[in-house]
Order: sequence, then structure tokens, then C-alpha cells
Amino acid sequence: MSTAAQILVALVAALHVYFLVLEMFLWERGPGRSLSGFDTEMARATASLAANQGLYNGFLAAGLVWGLIAGDPTGYRAQIFFLSCVIVAGAYGAATANRRILFAQALPGAIALAFVLAAG
Repeated sequence: MSTAAQILVALVAALHVYFLVLEMFLWERGPGRSLSGFDTEMARATASLAANQGLYNGFLAAGLVWGLIAGDPTGYRAQIFFLSCVIVAGAYGAATANRRILFAQALPGAIALAFVLAAG
């Protein structure tokens, strides 16, 4: 697999670890509230929902890391699967929550997937 594809998959995984931290641990603090745009009361009221989202982002990151360290064909297939999940989650989030999610989540996933497929 090409180095560029591996780097992009690693960056998408790191991005999802960042989302995990924001949503699970910083939701009620400055960085999380800045992301959501919620005031203190709304951030507190939605913290458990955000933590759930963060957990799912952690699963996406874990799957991508697994894809990077597993031997082929498993690693290659895991990367395709989890990048596809990233794209679907980003598209759904853009359609239902905030259009910025398309650019923050789905687009990086799609670029990484294109590189993985090209390197495959």
C-alpha cells in the first residue's frame, strides 16, 4: 500500500480520536462548547448524547488503526470498510445536524478512501 494512503488513513484515525476527546471529555468545556455552539445548560443537557457520539468516533478510529496494522488482505479490507463508515456517518451528520460535518468528516474519509483504493 502506498505511503500516502497510509498517512491519510492515519490522519483520519487521528481526527476521530480528536472527535472522541471533544465529545466525551471536553463537551461541557470551552473546546466542546465551541464545536457545538451550545451554552452551558445545553451542553450539560446533551453531554451523554455527545459522549455516545464520541464513543462511536473512537470505534471508527480503532477500526482504521486495525486496518493499518493488520496484514493484507484484512488490513486493506478493514480500511475500506471503516473509511466507508466514516463517509456515511459524515454524510448523515451533514444532512441531519450541520453541513460542516461533510467537510470535517466525510471529505477527509473520501480522500483517504480514494488513495487506499488507488494503492490497492
